[in-house]
Amino acid sequence: MTKSYKFIQPLDRVVIALMILLSLLIGFVIWQGDAVKPIVRNFTWQNQQIGAEDTAFTLTFSRPMDTKSVEENLKVCPVETKSEEENSTTCPVLAGKISWAGRRLVYTLVTPAPYGTTYKVSLQGATDRFSQKEGKKREIQPFTGSFITRDRALLYIGANQQEQGKLVIYNLTQGQKKVLTPKELIVMDFEPFPHGEKILFSARSSKNPDILSAQLYTVTTGISSTTGQQPQPPGKLDLILDNKHYQNLKFDLSPDGATIVVQRGKIDNPGDFGLWHLLTTQDSSGTKPTAKRLQTQPPGDFLITPDSKAVAVAQGQGTAILSLQGEATKPLDFLPQFGLVQAFSKDGSQAAMVKFNTDFTRDLFLVTNQGVQKQLLKTTGSILDCNFDPASPTLYCLLTQLISKEQYIEQPYLVAINLKTDQQKPLLMLPPAQRNVHMSLAPDGLGLVFDQIVPIENSTTTLPANTLKTDDGEPIATSSLWLMPLLPITDVANIEIKPEQLPLVGFHPHWLP
Repeated sequence: MTKSYKFIQPLDRVVIALMILLSLLIGFVIWQGDAVKPIVRNFTWQNQQIGAEDTAFTLTFSRPMDTKSVEENLKVCPVETKSEEENSTTCPVLAGKISWAGRRLVYTLVTPAPYGTTYKVSLQGATDRFSQKEGKKREIQPFTGSFITRDRALLYIGANQQEQGKLVIYNLTQGQKKVLTPKELIVMDFEPFPHGEKILFSARSSKNPDILSAQLYTVTTGISSTTGQQPQPPGKLDLILDNKHYQNLKFDLSPDGATIVVQRGKIDNPGDFGLWHLLTTQDSSGTKPTAKRLQTQPPGDFLITPDSKAVAVAQGQGTAILSLQGEATKPLDFLPQFGLVQAFSKDGSQAAMVKFNTDFTRDLFLVTNQGVQKQLLKTTGSILDCNFDPASPTLYCLLTQLISKEQYIEQPYLVAINLKTDQQKPLLMLPPAQRNVHMSLAPDGLGLVFDQIVPIENSTTTLPANTLKTDDGEPIATSSLWLMPLLPITDVANIEIKPEQLPLVGFHPHWLP
């Protein structure tokens, strides 16, 4: 035995010693049990900037968790109002619904997160599933994450001397204003891209008073569509559609930002007009996309559907749904009793549609993809605009009522309609004889912005070519912008909310997504 021991090499001795040491360590771990705390391995919104289209985040844990303990201890709170105590019960939690898929927790927001806010996600005191079964209390390693929402910002067309006819972006969160377009262009209409990185707009030359001479452009805002990505500088112009052979009339940008639909009329043949569509991005070869005509009847007002695959077009006495991806001569659907689509809900399951009656009144209907057609209201005036609230079952509408049949004077007003109870709540009555009012609902549903245009009256002199005009061609003297904070219409009825005038001179306001 002694002789054989001498043949053991030094390396063998090291290996044997390591084996003994590892065996002792393994035995100690087994004797002590699993003492490693569970952790959050991944938080999908960590240091991200989100918008209204972002509806859910995911937490992934290192081991299966006791779901009840996690749900009781998870907090999602605004940073500026969060108590210093981690377990504070006064935290104004951002409401959400929790679901599980193995070790992953999915937190789906009940309403969009309010813009211009930083949020902290914290979790401590939760335990894993195995320690509960063993009668132990192995708590998770305390976790803290954060995310921010986009700044609250709006776009408008300037109406003072310095910004006349220019497209302006105003950041309400930071109190900053930027002019995006040059003085050579008079902006007439615009729509932002889904993430606010660019704006699609129509404009005429400041030297040409013809409102039918518009061309389509895009301009960058200086905002990045992806967190951490360097944005393009603001004010970069790109011509999308010229006016050499066709007049560019109305247009609409698809919700995914990939398709533009334009109503165009041939310059040398006014009776030849129709819908055209084109992509907003170049193909793989770098070729600039060209407009293609939809083979359909002469169209009226139109609106691209929320899935960006079709367009709702007023045709004759009804509304046709035409495909943007295939043959447009045969409608996907036709609604003969409705002459106009005012708005779609974000998920496309509902639409606000207008019915024109033979007695010159108008009915507003809620039409669903389940075949439900419910009348919401009737008016002697017009239904100018409607927006579905992303945060509640509410439809906000800008309407007019006829107050003088002899002179045909209409008075505009704002109303909120609860789509579940059909309850109507008037919000604001605007001055009479102002049909050219534009409103826009904030993406988080917490505010309405609208304009009040002052027209040029009794002008006997020839107006300059750069004079601003409304959609009806009426010359504009000046215009103010107003912000109305919103509360759910189920709140206390005696709470009166008054709009506040913004320190901006402009018209046609639109919230940035």
